[in-house]
Amino acid sequence: MTRLRIGCALVVIGIVSMVMLPMQIVCLRFDWKLRRYLPRYWHRIVCYCLGVRIHVVGTMETSRPLMLASNHSSWLDILVLSAVADVSFIAKSEVRDWPIFGLFAQWQKSVFVEREQKRKTGEQVNEIADRMADGEIMVLFPEGTTSDGNRLLEVKSSLFGAAAAALPKAPDAVVHVQPVAVAYTRVHGTPMGRYYRPLTAWPGDIELVPHLKGIFQCGAIDVDVCFGEAVDYRAGTNRKEVSATIARRIRNMLAGRLLGREIA
Repeated sequence: MTRLRIGCALVVIGIVSMVMLPMQIVCLRFDWKLRRYLPRYWHRIVCYCLGVRIHVVGTMETSRPLMLASNHSSWLDILVLSAVADVSFIAKSEVRDWPIFGLFAQWQKSVFVEREQKRKTGEQVNEIADRMADGEIMVLFPEGTTSDGNRLLEVKSSLFGAAAAALPKAPDAVVHVQPVAVAYTRVHGTPMGRYYRPLTAWPGDIELVPHLKGIFQCGAIDVDVCFGEAVDYRAGTNRKEVSATIARRIRNMLAGRLLGREIA
């Protein structure tokens, strides 16, 4: 039965991909705004096929420009956040060369940041600013890597520089930075806990293919996507203070969903 379910899921994902990906490539080629919306439908179908049930807590900020800052434990975060909203991602340059996910990231028009090359970083930050000013929602993973899913790693304040760069192009001279917590809570209806959380978490030392296989075999994962109170980033705002506030709010939301309590 598991093999039949996996086979059906792969067939559906394959058919949908063959229809929607060429459309997305054409939209990217001509920079049509439809490119912003198509990925959401594709990701929703993929999540459904994988058995990933998404529960949204809170509401996404309606003001623009908007940057979402989220914890990051797995490639599943990309699917889940993309299924919830029309977003693009700020990713490290290595992601571009990843098998499968690198291509999907390009098709979703992610911005790949070359952290070691200052000149290129400046160009990429300007691109992020332009796109936020145009109404696009950019997602930042301020930890800079993936965690084990049980906690938020140290948040790198330097990664919020894109918000500061977008200020001159913001209509009201403010960029809204909203914290988001992605918490994987249940597997087959049972609380996941630390023991089962490696099923969804994908730290860098875990091979991709076995992890993908585990997700497909599971077929029933619940994830909570929590939107917290946004922070207004203005001229003169202290980047480190914004970073600390965002980190605190993500930790509280993550602990609230995983442990049922907040962290002081």
